[in-house]
Amino acid sequence: MIKKGMARHNRGEDGPEIPHLGLLKMLQVLSFLLVFVAGIILGLLASTHINSLFNSQRDLFFTSNIAVTTTSVLSDGRSSGSNCSTTNSEPCNCKSCDDESKVDCLSMKTFLHPRNLTHGMSDRELFWRASLVPKKEEYPFVRVPKVAFMFLTRGPLPLLPLWERFFKGHGKYFSIYVHTDPGYVLNVSSVSPFYGRQIPSKHVEWGSVLLLDAERRLLANALLEFSNERFILLSESCIPVYNFKTVYNYLIHSGHGFVEAYDDPSRYGRGRYNRRMLPYIWVRQWRKGSQWFEMQRALAAYVVSDTKYHKLFKKYCTPACYPDEHFLPTFINMFHGSMNSNRTVTWVDWSLGGPHPATYSAVNITEGLIQSIRMNQTLCSYNSGVTPICHLFARKFDASALEPLLNLTSRVMEF
Repeated sequence: MIKKGMARHNRGEDGPEIPHLGLLKMLQVLSFLLVFVAGIILGLLASTHINSLFNSQRDLFFTSNIAVTTTSVLSDGRSSGSNCSTTNSEPCNCKSCDDESKVDCLSMKTFLHPRNLTHGMSDRELFWRASLVPKKEEYPFVRVPKVAFMFLTRGPLPLLPLWERFFKGHGKYFSIYVHTDPGYVLNVSSVSPFYGRQIPSKHVEWGSVLLLDAERRLLANALLEFSNERFILLSESCIPVYNFKTVYNYLIHSGHGFVEAYDDPSRYGRGRYNRRMLPYIWVRQWRKGSQWFEMQRALAAYVVSDTKYHKLFKKYCTPACYPDEHFLPTFINMFHGSMNSNRTVTWVDWSLGGPHPATYSAVNITEGLIQSIRMNQTLCSYNSGVTPICHLFARKFDASALEPLLNLTSRVMEF
């Protein structure tokens, strides 16, 4: 009897339970359908959100980490977030596949030849970027080596017409970089080779490490242009004493840099050495030289790559120790002496004595003065031999010297 009742119950033979069983199955089917539909809807929403998040992260990455970092700067010093290289009049936007009016931030041309010197990089970021050296020896483009003319000035360039005449007709072979006081705007014609050539600058103090920082900042910005092969530091009071072709060939074909470095046993040389630089710099390694240097690309990359010795000079070379007179001569003598000629190509007159050289004004400008600078009756080392051409540039010349100098360019300097 028990087995018979159980069998009847399992088969649904108790009349009232049959309709409830069907309703229960129907509710189960509807529940599965609702869960299935809800799952599809949630999946679509989640997929859309993930794609949106991925695209936003992709855009963020490719607009903040592209190879050429030439961003515009906001008023508070932050980057605008766009890293395109543009001309002064172009908006800084990357080009999409269907927009030919914008700049292609990932193109080789933009990477190799930045067209706008404005960027939002800190010095730390800039020096890192500038220190990158390709391992492949061959170039994937036709490389015409250039000379980078780097002007360190407080503001105006009083001898600008002389330099414009010097550069005229040689645009493929040089680049210009100008470091001024922050906020100063160089007022030049749009057709001038100096137009748009100011780099992001910082305050500079004579005799302090800030002057050395400005020199390295100029070098680093110039290194971003891969065609620049030689780098010459100049001031607003410098003049060329030879024509562009002579200067270019002299520098491009030199196997060495021109950084003056010598051992001065007096209180103005070794007397400025600080023993707290030990054991990294010994007094026997201490060197002195002219601030006005010229160097090749490989040596420039070493200079901007250094952090350790720059910190030593910042901490221990303070007045009456002047980093601009000792850092490069000491650093290069210690590690890269074979790449240097130990002399400068910028003539300066120290005959009057004192901490500053002689300054030449209009009354001092004669054909004989310029000729004596050009051919000073001495021979200087050049590659494996010697040359009677020792100096390509000279300083200091004030604004009044411009007119008489312009009168001598074609007859004496030959430009």
